[in-house]
Amino acid sequence: MAWEEWEQLKAEAAERQSTRMQLNQVEPGMGGGPGTTPSAYGDLTVSQADLAKIGEHAFGLFDRLSNKARVSIPSSRKAAGDLTQQGFALGGGLQHVAKRWEEQLKSLTDACAHISNHMRVTKKLHQDDEHYIRRQLSRINVLDAGFDERVGKPGEKNPVYLPPPSKKKDD
Repeated sequence: MAWEEWEQLKAEAAERQSTRMQLNQVEPGMGGGPGTTPSAYGDLTVSQADLAKIGEHAFGLFDRLSNKARVSIPSSRKAAGDLTQQGFALGGGLQHVAKRWEEQLKSLTDACAHISNHMRVTKKLHQDDEHYIRRQLSRINVLDAGFDERVGKPGEKNPVYLPPPSKKKDD
């Protein structure tokens, strides 16, 4: 690509600046702007510690539900059976409640286990993504070092690509 063509492409890109992609910014009119904090407008950030804490809490809830909430199910069923045998209509109602409790408890413990496992997987995936992004950015930094604008003064051509200075003959 000739230097003039490169300069023309840069000029065309500069003219289209109003439609360029903006990273790490809020669109005009959407709030934010100079002097505002991005977090006030709902930036999503998460750290490995946050993911680990969510997973730990979900696992803790799963563990407590499994160990403590299940304890009441056998005793409720036994009580429901005893009441039914003694002719109390309350026995059938208690049996229904115990059955529903067990179903809901199973659903809740499954959800807690899912959250806990998902946070572990998410933590691992995001950690791998972070490493990948860092590797890619370091390659881009090496590549950027070779661009003309990065070597010389901004806006000037790289002296490496200029024709050699003409030598004057001393007569």
